[in-house]
Amino acid sequence: MAILTSSIARKVAMALSGLFLVIFLAQHFIINFTSVLDPETFNSLSHFMGHNFVVQFIAQPILIIGVIFHFVMGIILEIRNRSARQISYKSYKGNKNSSWASRNMIISGAVILAFLGLHFYDFWFPEIVHKYVESHPVDETRYYTELLQKFESPVRTGLYSLSFVLLALHLWHGFSSSFQSMGWNNKYSKALQGFTKFYAIFIPLGFIFIAIYLHLNQ
Repeated sequence: MAILTSSIARKVAMALSGLFLVIFLAQHFIINFTSVLDPETFNSLSHFMGHNFVVQFIAQPILIIGVIFHFVMGIILEIRNRSARQISYKSYKGNKNSSWASRNMIISGAVILAFLGLHFYDFWFPEIVHKYVESHPVDETRYYTELLQKFESPVRTGLYSLSFVLLALHLWHGFSSSFQSMGWNNKYSKALQGFTKFYAIFIPLGFIFIAIYLHLNQ
């Protein structure tokens, strides 16, 4: 871990872990969106993800480690950045110096981490109990019905949607800055920046749409 003592190395590690989570988020969105298009497809994909050995015992632990690493590294970088500012600005003009998203990455990140904890409690733990503790018979058609039940409450749906608004703000700055941290600067940089902004809006908005759609189709 000595390599992570360098400021540049920490930023690159932070960027790479963030990009890994961005890829997972897109995959998660694609599967969830099939619940809107075709519940049977959603059931099939969910069953595969829930019973595939590689997904359950290799990819899933890597994902959990990636989430923890990303947020721990974010806290470390925030603490070090604050301690490095020995001279404060005489005049701070808010968004004229930086965007709200960039100034509050640690806040949006903390809220997202809390949401992930709730998400694990709401979806992952019941799944583990269902499969390994209560040992229910395999039912490949249960996933869509269970998902509908999660969004029956308007309060839950609202909180879920709000968390993705904060995720959008987090991605708006974090996704684009990850490439800067890795020194990406060429003729494709402008197009890439445009893609990261599109992603930061489209994916969270897609999750919000799914939640509201399922809430209204009880």
